[in-house]
Amino acid sequence: MNDESLQKLAILEEKSANYGTLLFDVDGTLADNMPAHKAAYVAVAAEYDIELDDNIVEELAGWPTVDVAQEIARRHQKTFDIEVFSKRKSAIFIERFIRATQPVEFVTQHLLNNIGKKRIGIVSGGSRSTVSITLEVIGLIGKFETLVCAGDTPEGKPSPQPFLLAAEHLNVDPADCFVFEDGDPGVQAAIAAGMGWIRVDQL
Repeated sequence: MNDESLQKLAILEEKSANYGTLLFDVDGTLADNMPAHKAAYVAVAAEYDIELDDNIVEELAGWPTVDVAQEIARRHQKTFDIEVFSKRKSAIFIERFIRATQPVEFVTQHLLNNIGKKRIGIVSGGSRSTVSITLEVIGLIGKFETLVCAGDTPEGKPSPQPFLLAAEHLNVDPADCFVFEDGDPGVQAAIAAGMGWIRVDQL
């Protein structure tokens, strides 16, 4: 790691030192893949004759894919099957982009440094199939105790439900959990869950 990444790693260590459980978002947090997700959304939107401003992907970072699809339909006044849209988006992402995904090194290293020292969970708004492949590509399969993905709770981020479910799976107090995120919806979810948090993209 370069000096900048080492400095960021030190910040993560300091901020989360007093917490016994670490909960990590995936896209944009552990995996440096937000440009790829944007490209996949733009590509599938084009199939529906929608010229998509990819800033919406950052704005809604952490939302389940079906909810993003619903919001795209609403803003562009289109009617389409959001499940079909979502599955197509995931297929494009996997086919074209996922194998080139790189880890966010200082965040993944923080996770690895805490294996056996703290409880570790993954909480993502992505589909389980896509998230699992992403975690495989960046070398984190088997490095965590629980995985919460889109559809595992009635509501996704910014609702606290996904983070609270991860705490329940680990049998830990939400107040002892520290969340690593890269988007406002995830931060809102962590705050609502009563957990500590940090935005890794703003370091």
